[in-house]
Amino acid sequence: MNTQRQARAVRLGPRSVTALVLVSAVGVIGFGWPFLTPPTSRLSAHAQDAPWLFAGLLVLLVAVVAAAISESGLGPKAVAMLGVLAATGAALRPIGAGTAGIEPMFFLMVLSGRVLGPGFGFVLGSVTMFASALLTGGVGPWMPFQMLAMGWFAMGAGLLPGPDRLRGRTELALLAAYGFLAAFAYGTVMNLAGWPFMSALASNVAFDPQAAVATNLARFLAYCLATSLGWDLGRAVVTVVLTLLAGPAVLRALRRATRRAAFETPVVFDGPAK
Repeated sequence: MNTQRQARAVRLGPRSVTALVLVSAVGVIGFGWPFLTPPTSRLSAHAQDAPWLFAGLLVLLVAVVAAAISESGLGPKAVAMLGVLAATGAALRPIGAGTAGIEPMFFLMVLSGRVLGPGFGFVLGSVTMFASALLTGGVGPWMPFQMLAMGWFAMGAGLLPGPDRLRGRTELALLAAYGFLAAFAYGTVMNLAGWPFMSALASNVAFDPQAAVATNLARFLAYCLATSLGWDLGRAVVTVVLTLLAGPAVLRALRRATRRAAFETPVVFDGPAK
């Protein structure tokens, strides 16, 4: 069994971990505030404004996290790898646009996060969503939420157990299971980002700022079942199928590129020949 330690494009330091924890905490509030505030709060009174406020805040926080991770060692070789994978992911996303659940970019985020680590995975997920939004014209208040959610998605793959010793079918099964569950989680949290925009008068599954938390939770579950369950299931199945079919080749390619890049070896420029 191969127990050689797997190289990481980014080794997270204390500052980067602190920034990730803080932005994730703010992100949880940004996604879940409808269930965290009582009906009498001022935030509930601004239900239509809150998503815009959180979107602007998340843009700044994601930028801060990316900067903090960069200070931890996102060198030129890692930046080059980031550019290639982000461009590939952004190009894959429009392939399934308009077709329920056909989103091949998700399996690439899972495999990249697994090989390159959680820090690189978070930056990759965020940058890929930003690039794909520009490519497809999908820029709006939902984009920062997509960036953060995809950052979590790819980072989670990097946090899975056994990065140095788990290989073969067992690793593929782990990645496929993670991709299946995380695809549903991604769809659910993104529903939270758009759900408060709905008018309570338009539907009985819309967010009602005056209703109790339990009532809004029931409304949200009904909203997910009615609007996105089929799409999320399709995304999960496509991610599993691509992981099982293309996973071995993509994992080998990523690991070979990681070894050749020698991310943890500092770049030294020789002086001019005398």
